[in-house]
Amino acid sequence: MSDATPLDSQIWHWCDMSYGQNKQLCLELQDNNQVNVNLLLLAQYLDLTLDVAGPRQYTTEQWQQLVNAVWEWDEKFLTPYRRLRRLAKASLNEEEYQQMLDVELMMERKAQRTILNAVNGLLPTGVQTNLVSYLTLFGLSAADVNSLNFIAP
Repeated sequence: MSDATPLDSQIWHWCDMSYGQNKQLCLELQDNNQVNVNLLLLAQYLDLTLDVAGPRQYTTEQWQQLVNAVWEWDEKFLTPYRRLRRLAKASLNEEEYQQMLDVELMMERKAQRTILNAVNGLLPTGVQTNLVSYLTLFGLSAADVNSLNFIAP
Protein backbone atom coordinates (compact mmCIF):
# COMPACT_ATOMS: atom_id res chain seq x y z
CA MET A 1 0.00 0.00 0.00
CA SER A 2 1.25 3.46 -0.80
CA ASP A 3 2.14 6.13 1.77
CA ALA A 4 -0.10 8.54 -0.14
CA THR A 5 -3.64 9.19 0.98
CA PRO A 6 -5.83 6.54 -0.66
CA LEU A 7 -7.90 7.89 -3.52
CA ASP A 8 -11.65 7.54 -3.12
CA SER A 9 -14.57 7.34 -5.49
CA GLN A 10 -15.11 11.13 -5.31
CA ILE A 11 -12.38 11.59 -7.92
CA TRP A 12 -14.74 10.21 -10.55
CA HIS A 13 -17.07 13.17 -10.01
CA TRP A 14 -14.15 15.45 -10.94
CA CYS A 15 -13.34 13.17 -13.89
CA ASP A 16 -16.96 13.38 -15.10
CA MET A 17 -16.68 17.17 -15.11
CA SER A 18 -13.38 17.02 -16.97
CA TYR A 19 -14.84 14.59 -19.50
CA GLY A 20 -17.69 17.01 -20.12
CA GLN A 21 -15.20 19.76 -20.93
CA ASN A 22 -12.80 17.53 -22.90
CA LYS A 23 -15.16 15.02 -24.51
CA GLN A 24 -13.96 15.49 -28.10
CA LEU A 25 -10.29 15.16 -27.13
CA CYS A 26 -10.99 12.11 -24.94
CA LEU A 27 -12.94 10.35 -27.70
CA GLU A 28 -10.25 11.14 -30.29
CA LEU A 29 -7.56 9.60 -28.07
CA GLN A 30 -9.81 6.61 -27.36
CA ASP A 31 -10.73 5.99 -30.99
CA ASN A 32 -7.39 6.84 -32.61
CA ASN A 33 -4.93 5.58 -29.98
CA GLN A 34 -6.97 3.06 -27.94
CA VAL A 35 -6.45 5.20 -24.81
CA ASN A 36 -8.60 4.22 -21.83
CA VAL A 37 -10.55 7.40 -21.06
CA ASN A 38 -10.90 6.50 -17.36
CA LEU A 39 -7.11 6.25 -17.04
CA LEU A 40 -6.63 9.39 -19.11
CA LEU A 41 -8.90 11.39 -16.81
CA LEU A 42 -7.29 9.88 -13.73
CA ALA A 43 -3.87 10.98 -15.01
CA GLN A 44 -5.19 14.50 -15.55
CA TYR A 45 -6.73 14.51 -12.08
CA LEU A 46 -3.49 13.36 -10.45
CA ASP A 47 -1.50 15.99 -12.33
CA LEU A 48 -3.80 18.80 -11.22
CA THR A 49 -4.32 17.84 -7.58
CA LEU A 50 -1.88 17.42 -4.74
CA ASP A 51 -1.89 14.69 -2.14
CA VAL A 52 -1.17 15.79 1.44
CA ALA A 53 2.32 14.37 0.93
CA GLY A 54 2.84 16.22 -2.37
CA PRO A 55 2.49 15.24 -6.04
CA ARG A 56 1.31 11.73 -6.84
CA GLN A 57 3.23 10.81 -9.99
CA TYR A 58 3.42 7.28 -11.36
CA THR A 59 5.90 5.80 -13.80
CA THR A 60 5.03 4.49 -17.25
CA GLU A 61 5.47 0.97 -15.84
CA GLN A 62 2.95 1.73 -13.08
CA TRP A 63 0.51 3.08 -15.66
CA GLN A 64 0.97 -0.18 -17.55
CA GLN A 65 -0.05 -2.01 -14.36
CA LEU A 66 -3.23 0.08 -14.25
CA VAL A 67 -3.90 -0.70 -17.92
CA ASN A 68 -3.45 -4.38 -17.15
CA ALA A 69 -5.81 -4.16 -14.17
CA VAL A 70 -8.76 -3.18 -16.39
CA TRP A 71 -7.69 -4.78 -19.66
CA GLU A 72 -9.78 -7.96 -19.36
CA TRP A 73 -12.96 -6.07 -18.39
CA ASP A 74 -12.44 -3.59 -21.22
CA GLU A 75 -11.66 -6.24 -23.83
CA LYS A 76 -14.39 -8.73 -22.93
CA PHE A 77 -17.23 -6.39 -22.00
CA LEU A 78 -16.84 -2.64 -22.31
CA THR A 79 -15.26 -2.29 -25.75
CA PRO A 80 -17.60 -4.78 -27.47
CA TYR A 81 -20.61 -3.15 -25.81
CA ARG A 82 -19.46 0.31 -26.91
CA ARG A 83 -19.06 -1.00 -30.46
CA LEU A 84 -22.58 -2.49 -30.34
CA ARG A 85 -24.05 0.76 -29.02
CA ARG A 86 -22.44 2.75 -31.80
CA LEU A 87 -23.65 0.30 -34.44
CA ALA A 88 -27.18 0.31 -33.03
CA LYS A 89 -27.47 4.09 -32.77
CA ALA A 90 -29.11 4.55 -36.17
CA SER A 91 -31.70 1.85 -35.40
CA LEU A 92 -32.75 3.07 -31.97
CA ASN A 93 -35.01 5.83 -30.80
CA GLU A 94 -33.61 8.41 -28.40
CA GLU A 95 -34.88 6.64 -25.26
CA GLU A 96 -33.49 3.25 -26.30
CA TYR A 97 -30.15 4.79 -27.15
CA GLN A 98 -30.04 6.57 -23.79
CA GLN A 99 -30.69 3.25 -22.07
CA MET A 100 -27.68 1.79 -23.86
CA LEU A 101 -25.58 4.78 -22.78
CA ASP A 102 -26.72 4.25 -19.18
CA VAL A 103 -25.61 0.60 -19.29
CA GLU A 104 -22.25 1.65 -20.70
CA LEU A 105 -21.86 4.20 -17.90
CA MET A 106 -22.55 1.44 -15.36
CA MET A 107 -19.82 -0.64 -17.02
CA GLU A 108 -17.45 2.35 -16.91
CA ARG A 109 -18.07 2.70 -13.17
CA LYS A 110 -17.12 -0.95 -12.68
CA ALA A 111 -13.85 -0.22 -14.51
CA GLN A 112 -13.33 2.86 -12.32
CA ARG A 113 -13.64 0.77 -9.14
CA THR A 114 -11.05 -1.65 -10.52
CA ILE A 115 -8.70 1.23 -11.36
CA LEU A 116 -9.17 2.82 -7.95
CA ASN A 117 -8.31 -0.44 -6.18
CA ALA A 118 -5.21 -0.86 -8.34
CA VAL A 119 -3.91 2.72 -8.00
CA ASN A 120 -4.34 2.66 -4.24
CA GLY A 121 -1.90 -0.26 -4.16
CA LEU A 122 0.86 1.67 -5.93
CA LEU A 123 3.59 3.83 -4.42
CA PRO A 124 4.00 7.00 -6.54
CA THR A 125 7.58 6.99 -7.88
CA GLY A 126 7.27 8.87 -11.18
CA VAL A 127 9.29 11.92 -12.15
CA GLN A 128 7.19 13.27 -15.02
CA THR A 129 3.52 14.15 -15.31
CA ASN A 130 1.04 11.31 -15.20
CA LEU A 131 -0.38 12.29 -18.61
CA VAL A 132 3.07 11.94 -20.15
CA SER A 133 3.78 8.67 -18.32
CA TYR A 134 0.43 7.17 -19.34
CA LEU A 135 0.28 8.40 -22.93
CA THR A 136 3.84 7.26 -23.60
CA LEU A 137 2.32 3.76 -23.61
CA PHE A 138 0.49 4.75 -26.80
CA GLY A 139 3.48 6.22 -28.62
CA LEU A 140 2.75 9.82 -27.76
CA SER A 141 5.70 12.03 -26.82
CA ALA A 142 5.83 14.64 -24.07
CA ALA A 143 5.46 17.29 -26.80
CA ASP A 144 2.35 15.52 -28.14
CA VAL A 145 0.88 15.37 -24.65
CA ASN A 146 1.68 19.00 -23.89
CA SER A 147 -0.11 20.07 -27.09
CA LEU A 148 -3.39 18.34 -26.14
CA ASN A 149 -4.90 21.42 -24.47
CA PHE A 150 -6.92 19.77 -21.73
CA ILE A 151 -9.34 22.11 -20.01
CA ALA A 152 -9.36 21.74 -16.23
CA PRO A 153 -12.79 21.67 -14.59
